[in-house]
Amino acid sequence: MDLTERALEFETRKMSNMSTSDRVEASREAKALILEINEIYKETKDSELMDMMKRLTEKKKKIEKRLKGAPLV
Repeated sequence: MDLTERALEFETRKMSNMSTSDRVEASREAKALILEINEIYKETKDSELMDMMKRLTEKKKKIEKRLKGAPLV
């Protein structure tokens, strides 16, 4: 599967009703995708790749926020 196809599939995947281990796995997958896209972006400077990385990063942040839980006050 092509890198962009994997990234688009990850973006469209539903993230509700995930277990903690599923969230950890999704976060790691997002990180790996972002790093792979970044390597290609360094060479091509394609703005489409940058937009894709931003979307993946936003989704990764949401997953990690859910993993860490609400801060105790």
